[in-house]
Amino acid sequence: MTPAPTAFEPEFIAGLKDLFEQRIPFNQVLGLRITELAPAQVAARIDMRPELVGHFAYNRLHGGVISAALDAMGGLAVMAAIGARHMDEAPPARLQRFSRLGTIDLRIDYLRAGIGSHFLLRAQVLRLGSRVANTRIEFLSAQGELLATGAAAYIVS
Repeated sequence: MTPAPTAFEPEFIAGLKDLFEQRIPFNQVLGLRITELAPAQVAARIDMRPELVGHFAYNRLHGGVISAALDAMGGLAVMAAIGARHMDEAPPARLQRFSRLGTIDLRIDYLRAGIGSHFLLRAQVLRLGSRVANTRIEFLSAQGELLATGAAAYIVS
């Protein structure tokens, strides 16, 4: 068994960041910005903006933003895992492997209100099969307090 790579090439990182942050319009609406892109874990940040408020009196983040962001992050973790699995291919070829990726199951547990200046997200793949990938996702406050967790399954073939 070949050990998993410890890091991606700059070309792959730049291509995946462009795909995730610029070419998926809804991720732009959410304001998702990748902060870590590694084979074993991905991380991102969302800055609070008036467009994301779900409860005006408390300036609380909308639950749909949390859910959508967790779903996007689970997908990004799967993209990273697929990229790591095919390190023998050139970065542009690996970036073409994501065309069939889609969410097939998503569970979110909301633990605390999303109040703050920005939020942090982390995701990792628990299992990458030939057809389905399973992920664990976390949504945190700026101070690192867990606000929501998620588990998702994605079709990969």
